[in-house]
Amino acid sequence: MMQAQIDEFLRYVAVEKGYSAHTSAAYRNDLAQFLTYLAGQGISAWQDVGRTHILDYILYLRSRAYASSTVARKVAAVKSFFHFLVADGVLPDDPTAAVDSPAVDKRLPRPLSPQETERLLAEPARFNTPKALRDRALLELMYATGMRASEVIGLKVDAVDLEAGTVRCLGKGNKERILPLYERAREALDAYLEDGRASLLHGCTETALFVNHRGDPLTRQGLWLIVKEYAAAIGIPHKVTPHMLRHSFATHLLDGGAGLREVQQLLGHTNISSTQVYTQVSTRRKREAYDKAHPRA
Repeated sequence: MMQAQIDEFLRYVAVEKGYSAHTSAAYRNDLAQFLTYLAGQGISAWQDVGRTHILDYILYLRSRAYASSTVARKVAAVKSFFHFLVADGVLPDDPTAAVDSPAVDKRLPRPLSPQETERLLAEPARFNTPKALRDRALLELMYATGMRASEVIGLKVDAVDLEAGTVRCLGKGNKERILPLYERAREALDAYLEDGRASLLHGCTETALFVNHRGDPLTRQGLWLIVKEYAAAIGIPHKVTPHMLRHSFATHLLDGGAGLREVQQLLGHTNISSTQVYTQVSTRRKREAYDKAHPRA
């Protein structure tokens, strides 16, 4: 019965709330962990869960040395689930109502420097294989638009309008935004669509814009491996992820004088506070550059 109610909640967030497959999967994993924990405590019904169990679960998560952001996400999933149970009439009261969300250590996003970004984008351009054409288009598009990894791999071919120089992106909550492409990204996409994609498809009729060597849609893991491969090839010493291209896009725009509201719209942020983080990153980078140029005697 407890698992059945989790399944009902997952259907709710996927169908009625329109959450992405990635977000739904995170909810599934987090609630499965919570259910396993409760089973170990002898709990067999949601009606038996009290505030003390929730607080003990938070302590349990912290004991496993999760990052504070991970603990906060897992607790948020539990709180959302109990809100659902109350709204659905399964429970009369919410045991998480008086439980504060765990604090998250605020760490500023880490962008690539303009020099690192340029080297990363240039690396696949050294080759002329179908894979290299795809990878160049992929990296150029991500840096040109600041799209999330899930948004990029979810793109269809018809989302790109090279004549207009735009790409149609479907973001969180199925909100659509039209993003401009600079000339180099347009050229990279044109080369991929003309000379690379058909070779990767092997005759398949796939509508996804980016495909792997089997002609199937590129996966999130595949995207991570591509970014990792080129970052290693140019010798970037720290970990580089697809999301760092989004961070770099936002930070470099602000460094160049773009307005905060403009960047918010391009990123698809609902709240301006999410975008304001990048002003802190931009300020920190300028301060570091000044200190480097003016070392203390």
